[in-house]
Amino acid sequence: MNPSTRKETPRMPVLFLGHGNPMNAIRDTAFTRTLARLGQRLPRPRAILCISAHWMTKGTWITDMGRPRTIHDFYGFPDELFAVQYPAPGDPAVAESIRRASTDPAIHPDTGEWGLDHGAWSVLRHMYPAADVPVVQLSLDMTQPAAFHFALGEKLKRWRDAGILVIGSGNIVHNLRRIRFEDTAAPYDWAVEFDAWVKQRLEERNFRALVDEARQSAAGQLSIPTPDHWFPFLYTLGAADAGEALRFEYEGIDNASVSMRCVSLGAE
Repeated sequence: MNPSTRKETPRMPVLFLGHGNPMNAIRDTAFTRTLARLGQRLPRPRAILCISAHWMTKGTWITDMGRPRTIHDFYGFPDELFAVQYPAPGDPAVAESIRRASTDPAIHPDTGEWGLDHGAWSVLRHMYPAADVPVVQLSLDMTQPAAFHFALGEKLKRWRDAGILVIGSGNIVHNLRRIRFEDTAAPYDWAVEFDAWVKQRLEERNFRALVDEARQSAAGQLSIPTPDHWFPFLYTLGAADAGEALRFEYEGIDNASVSMRCVSLGAE
């Protein structure tokens, strides 16, 4: 598939979705209803490319199977959650095109090891409940720094013109060591501070600060104790154009230390 041959396809936006607690997959909340409305509002994608916080690898991999399995990559949750299946098809043709277009870094095909983890299906089942849009996942090479992930996101930008919806799924603030499980838990001051800092940098379109300066403050270090939930956000930034329309689709901090901020760039 060559993106330049599909000019009749509207350019897709690029999204970052804060997915939070796996239970969001089966809850009816303001957050999940926002996802449902977002799926209805956007142009229908040819396929979805999801970069999830939960596929951490050495090297970069892409799912290259026709029927990716639903992965329940968590424990201690109700049986109802483990019973969820999201039987969206894969798209080996899209995966191969993305893989062949990148030689540095090389993107390796995964024909059976992974599938769709909850970073993908917990949000997609609200956006596309019929599971009828093909989905491929791209892994996070955890041996690489922030700038690598932003740069690879830039390489994914072209696929938006081919009808591919690029979604980063993680959380801008994600500190499970400080989490408070009561639903009414007030956000930590440092979580509010960092979430607001990110919002301001986005409004300024200062993507470089988000790549280079996120962990320079105490609030940033507490908000990003490990980079797995942060890196998907950098793919979204890389795949966006700074001049595109910016929308904060959802804002809020759950359980004191998890930002649920969702961002779209290039959406109507």
